[in-house]
Parts: sequence; structure tokens; C-alpha cells
Amino acid sequence: MEIALKIAGGQFNPIELNFVRFLIGGLALLPFTMMYIRKHSVRLSRSDFGRIALTGFVIVVLSMTLYQLSIGMATASVIAIMLSANPIFGLIIGFVFLKEKLSRTNVLALVLTLIGLLIIINPFHLSGAMGIMLGLLSSILFGVYGVMSRVNGGKIGLNGLSMTCLSFLFGSAELGVLMGLSHLPIAQNIPNNYSEFVNIPFFKGITLQTLPLILYISVLVTGVAFGLYFLSMEKVGILQASLIFLVKPALAPVLALIVLGEAMKVNTIIGIVVILLGSFVTLMGEKIAYKVMAIFRRNNPEAHQEVDELAKVKEELENGELAKRGRATEEAVRQSIEEKRQAHELPSEN
Repeated sequence: MEIALKIAGGQFNPIELNFVRFLIGGLALLPFTMMYIRKHSVRLSRSDFGRIALTGFVIVVLSMTLYQLSIGMATASVIAIMLSANPIFGLIIGFVFLKEKLSRTNVLALVLTLIGLLIIINPFHLSGAMGIMLGLLSSILFGVYGVMSRVNGGKIGLNGLSMTCLSFLFGSAELGVLMGLSHLPIAQNIPNNYSEFVNIPFFKGITLQTLPLILYISVLVTGVAFGLYFLSMEKVGILQASLIFLVKPALAPVLALIVLGEAMKVNTIIGIVVILLGSFVTLMGEKIAYKVMAIFRRNNPEAHQEVDELAKVKEELENGELAKRGRATEEAVRQSIEEKRQAHELPSEN
């Protein structure tokens, strides 16, 4: 995605490209959304439209606008790695605001991911600092969007694909309004260094030559990819769905090298490995931890002797002879009470 956006970014205003890709991507998903709404008789209230509009604002106007700008300021491979860290930020947001469980393995994954990002950014020899910071902020906002989309979609009654579609359309409309404001006389006071925010075009540069690239970015990379991501999140959960982001850090630098000629630095390669390790811990950490504990127990039985003894005592209390007698006595008392109740024709408790 980043490579295609990098290529298209040289032919379009970055804000315009962001507007076009999410507008067309949302329209591509609209037929499926309408079928879902009709099939499940979903009725949208004013508050529902407000939730959708806010979600669209976060993803289109904020996150992806910053993302598009960052691609023009830094290498595509580094920005791809920045975005791949968004599931970790999603875990933090879910933990803080939704009180979702954050295990020790998730904390370890977070630490590894942040270390990997620092290695790639290399603050001691920082180049393209603004682009990297915008990419990092975009990734954080993408994590916010992921949480908002799940929560608001659940409250409204929309599946992941439908919520994605409507968020894209509302976000594109909101961005379109801001683009229209850029044509007002007051926008001419914006400094020349930020000329991309003045007189932002809407569909300039779309020709028969550029149309295939626009359709690829809008329909496949934006509409279909985002929709399938959130559908998979509903089916298998956020951690398993985030497997897609494991591919980006490894694949993007290689493709950027082949297509764009962007060289991979040593710190970038090391950072990729650390981020991949963090993502692997997120997805497989619990299973590995249990396997390690099992091996440790087999090799060090005396270390868990007290725990095993407590477990045996608990089992004896629950399933021992005394417990069985207690349950039998309780059942006999219940039967006796029931018989007396029936003999006196008293109403049953049930």
C-alpha cells in the first residue's frame, strides 16, 4: 500500500489522494452495506450517525491524512513499519478505556514494539523526523479508530465491513468540506511551506493513465483490505486478525528497495526483527508461556511440590469420601422436605 501511495503521491495532492481513495473505497463497499442493513433491518438514529461521523473523522481526516503526508516526507518502508505497530496501540487503548485485559505477554510485546520503533527512528541520527513523527501519530490514531469502529459498530448493530463503508463515506464528506475551505481567501495566508493545504483540488490529475492506479489504491488497498480486516477481526479476534500487520514490516522494505530503490539501513533491519518479535509474542506468547511452564514443571518437580500438594488437598476436599457423604446427606434432607411438603399439600418452591 505504501509503495502505491508513494508513487501516486508524486502525481496528486496528498489531501486530494486521501479524499479520492476513501470516497471510492466507501462507494465500492456500499452495495454490500445496503444488503446487510436491509437483511438485518438496521435503523440508524441521529446518535448512530454521530458515532459513524466521529469514527470517519478519526480515520480519514486525522489518521490517514497524516499517513499520506508522512509518506511524502519519509521512506515508504519506515512508514509501513510505523503503521504495522497500530495493533499494539489498540491494545493499550482497549486496556485504558475499555478495561480490556492486558496480559504480561502483551506488555512484553508493547515494550519490544516500542524498542523496535526507536531503533528504526534512531533518535541519535534522526533524518526525516517530521515524516516519522506524523507516521507514528497516524499509527496511534489508527489504533484509536480500530477500537472506535468495534465499539460503535457493536452499539449500532453493524458488522465490520458496513461500519468501514459508512465511516469512509462520512470521513470523505468531512474531508471534502475542509478541502472546500482551502479555496477561501483566508487560506491564502497559510505559509508557503504548507502549500498542499491551499486550493486543494478534488479530482485533478485523474486520467486514463492514472485511473488504474487510483482504482487499485481506492478499491483494493482501501475498500476491500480495510473491510476484510474488520470482518476477520469479528471472526477470529483482534490479535489473530492483526497477523496481516506481521507481513508489512518484512515485506514493505523489500518491495520499497525493488520498486522505489529505497535502501535498507542496518538499524531498519534490526528494528524490523524486534517489531516482528513483539508481534509474535502478542499472538503466540500465552501458548509458549504455558509450554515453558510445563517443561519447567517436568524438569523441576520439587519447585512445584507445595503447589501440587495444595492441588491434591483441594481435589480431596471436592471429591473425597467426606465430601461425598456431605452431598448425600444434603440430598437426603432435600428429599425429606419435599416429601413432607407433598404430604401436607404445600406448594413447591419451584
